[in-house]
Amino acid sequence: MLVVVTGGARSGKSTFAVEYGRRHAGPVVFVATAPAIDDDMRVRIDRHRAERPDWPTVEEPCDLVPVVSSAVAGSLVIVDCLTLWVSNLMWRGDIDAQIERAADELASSVPSDVTALFVTNEVGLGVHPETELGRRYRDLLGRVNQRVVAASDRALFMVAGRALPLSDPWDLVS
Repeated sequence: MLVVVTGGARSGKSTFAVEYGRRHAGPVVFVATAPAIDDDMRVRIDRHRAERPDWPTVEEPCDLVPVVSSAVAGSLVIVDCLTLWVSNLMWRGDIDAQIERAADELASSVPSDVTALFVTNEVGLGVHPETELGRRYRDLLGRVNQRVVAASDRALFMVAGRALPLSDPWDLVS
């Protein structure tokens, strides 16, 4: 089963993911995509580590498919987050089409006897990015989010620590 949790910054996505993990009856593996590239990121990473139980953590900025696909039966794999994963792939030099294919591959890599929870940000609700790179990132992440949510079994939009279920729009108008 694939669950995707999206929302804005500080909306409660990661807090929900950790609580989801605490309530999971089987083993939990946490996959962190954030590279410690500066002091601010190191502080954020340390804060997130302190908030998590003592789960095995895999720090993997780019190659998520092998981690997710190798999860043991009955486990929960939390990937936090696709937002930084897309950024990491862009900085590595991957082109948009490669990243979109990687998102499709990632979404389909969840074994049938495993639950995966992917955290990602919704960055399309804010200010129009000033730079071409910022616009490319916003648009690419939006497309990645759409692809992963389309492949998910459940998707949630977090606002102020509360969730709204995301539905296929055609289910609502048919």
